[in-house]
Amino acid sequence: MFTSFSKETWHAFKSADRAGPIHMLNLVRLRETAEYPDGHKATGAEAYQRYSDLSEPVLRRLGGSIVWRGGFELMMVGPPEEIWDIAFVAEYPGVGAFVDMMRDPTYREAMAHRQAGVLDSRLVRFAPQPAGSSFAGQV
Repeated sequence: MFTSFSKETWHAFKSADRAGPIHMLNLVRLRETAEYPDGHKATGAEAYQRYSDLSEPVLRRLGGSIVWRGGFELMMVGPPEEIWDIAFVAEYPGVGAFVDMMRDPTYREAMAHRQAGVLDSRLVRFAPQPAGSSFAGQV
């Protein structure tokens, strides 16, 4: 299961800096019971809520926001076992804002709760494009 990124991916992320905002698609599957190293008792949802409560002010201070959120209903194409409890797109003003968030002491504290509560996740970076009716967009 994936809950973090590698050093190589982190380096590639920072190296691919460009002007303008980035969108980060987040897909999260929660643990039923959080796994804290100190044995703290909580559900995965409670741990992730704590992560959210601590990290939201950091996101806002750095100019980020949640631009889309959805509730999982059905896997139409893809592995049927990939059921996501939480799905959202976070927008950051640029690569530097995301890097700053990852280095922020409050956010680093919040990450302990994310790690405890998350069983599996996907984090995918996108360049925002104009919305519209074309499936192809700007290919």
